[in-house]
Amino acid sequence: MNTPSQAARTGGPTVRIGALAPLSRPGWAEAGRHLLAGLELGVREVNEGGGITGRPLELLVRDTAADPRGAEAAVEELAGLGVAALAGEYHSVVARAVAARAGALGVPFLCSSAVLDALVDEPTDLVARIAPAQSHGWRVYGDFLLDAGHDRVAVATQPSVYWTAGTRLLREHLEPRGGTVTGLDLSALSPAALCDALADDGATALLLLLGHPDPVLPVVRAVRRDPRLAGIALGAPAGQPEFADWAEELGADGAGVPFLRYLPERFGPLGVRVGAALRARLSAAPSFVAFEGYDTIAVLADVLREGAEDPADGPAPWSRADVEGTRGRIRFTGPTGPGVWQWAHAPVQVVDRDPARPGAFRVLRTG
Repeated sequence: MNTPSQAARTGGPTVRIGALAPLSRPGWAEAGRHLLAGLELGVREVNEGGGITGRPLELLVRDTAADPRGAEAAVEELAGLGVAALAGEYHSVVARAVAARAGALGVPFLCSSAVLDALVDEPTDLVARIAPAQSHGWRVYGDFLLDAGHDRVAVATQPSVYWTAGTRLLREHLEPRGGTVTGLDLSALSPAALCDALADDGATALLLLLGHPDPVLPVVRAVRRDPRLAGIALGAPAGQPEFADWAEELGADGAGVPFLRYLPERFGPLGVRVGAALRARLSAAPSFVAFEGYDTIAVLADVLREGAEDPADGPAPWSRADVEGTRGRIRFTGPTGPGVWQWAHAPVQVVDRDPARPGAFRVLRTG
């Protein structure tokens, strides 16, 4: 069996990239579809530009379905097929499993869209990330809450390393500034019972740290219809309202729910062009996840061209990345803090769907 490095040098006519995305339930399939659209568009454009030193990129796609064990098996399979690198994934718990298995097998992994800080247990040169670390984005969100007057916050959550990390980050950011964070566990509460607890708590904002579509959609409906909670603000820092199915399912109930997305205030020419191509591919407005997918391939192509003899040569393949992405110039620092090589300047916005026009977004804060 060829190693990934051997495959990049001699293993057939293509340079293979293993693509991982949630394309079926219980994964967030719409996010996976947008991620894959960006990855595929990036590969097409790299190949139209001559490929990697004359060799075309080939994308080998595997559906993770939000299953860490299934993702680990996919990594094993893709390594056996001689991929030069792994790319993608949206769910943080799955990306963490991919990073661990990729590191054990010596395969570079560029994570497109998962933000969990603890993506790896130990610092590594094999893993890099396009998306900002959760600690950065959620601090921006915490500042937004405080500036909006929400110093008493409740979080509706369920057991998950990602939601637990988010709750901790909010507490660490809000409590030193006089705020409070109350946890409401949806594994023990029905939506109706959550409304009762929320009415007694006195919080002015409820953050939805919940999976999509269940249980987050039933919770939103229950809160919006409870007259005791008419004045409470809803928030979803993990980005559930970004995608069209949120608006389709909730209608007006889904508007005015601020969330984090990772887009610039203005796109440059590349972002405008890619956005139009993604819109045509998706038959819908592209989410930030689609742009993350495109930028992932742009970085991998840059790294593979620079290290055509061996993409894993040197102290880290990511140290030589320097590429114009759709959302800014991409260079990596690390591995410090989260333990992976990180694009330190990914844009962060707090956005909601405009109550007057739920199909349109309002930028409420940038960071």
